[in-house]
Amino acid sequence: MPVIEPHEMKATIAPKARLLGLDLGTKTIGLAVSDSAFTVASPLQTIRRTKFTADAEQLLQIIAEKNVGGIVLGLPRNMDGTEGPRAQSTRAFAQNMTGKTDLPIAFWDERLTSAEAERVLKDQADMTRKRRGEVIDKMAAAIILQNFMDFIRRA
Repeated sequence: MPVIEPHEMKATIAPKARLLGLDLGTKTIGLAVSDSAFTVASPLQTIRRTKFTADAEQLLQIIAEKNVGGIVLGLPRNMDGTEGPRAQSTRAFAQNMTGKTDLPIAFWDERLTSAEAERVLKDQADMTRKRRGEVIDKMAAAIILQNFMDFIRRA
């Protein structure tokens, strides 16, 4: 299935399926998963990136284990809304994933999600800088996914 618009996601996925949120970095991929009612996003794990094929295989295994029916990819836009090289890389990743899975993929603007995740972890979780670095990507993925689900519930 091709990349779809966010408002199309709810009607596209199977009942009781969950969403997988991805925060795609250059070295890691943060993952978060929703509940089947699309109300709560939970940080899941962080994958260390290698080659696309290996990364995709890990994702496909998680997709099968977690009954995922759709993928939400954080799209890193510049603060003025334009797209730079990181956004192009994310779009290429999504295009490559469409060759590996029939699941719908939607983009969600991820501006400031890493900063928000850092603030939450620092203020509320009282974590050391080292520990925050280990969980920041999956927390950012959870924020991306939660914002996406909040949007589709209102749409």
